[in-house]
Amino acid sequence: MACFVVPLVQAIATSVYRKKNEKSIASPDSSPFKHQLPALEKMLWGGSIMLIVDHIINGELTWRFPFFTALDQVGGGAVMLKEMLTVGVPMSLALTAVWALWAIMKSKKESIHIQTNN
Repeated sequence: MACFVVPLVQAIATSVYRKKNEKSIASPDSSPFKHQLPALEKMLWGGSIMLIVDHIINGELTWRFPFFTALDQVGGGAVMLKEMLTVGVPMSLALTAVWALWAIMKSKKESIHIQTNN
């Protein structure tokens, strides 16, 4: 019901970081992680939006306050926090780990490609 909050916050933080550091990220000398930051940003935003849509379809999110159906119940805030910690955090960590491996492999592939062309 609230698992999308963690990747959504990470997406917002990633977007803010990228906007503030656009010049250093675009430089060819930047690390593979900085250089591939837009890909992580797209993955986080896309996943968060899809999870929001899924939660709306399943009735876990509504268009009226308090928006989260769990908050209509006593103790619902604790249930939401538990879900964010047990589902949202691992989901964000897994996505970030997959992105990091992808960024490293892409960087190595590009360096091999540059070496063979020289």
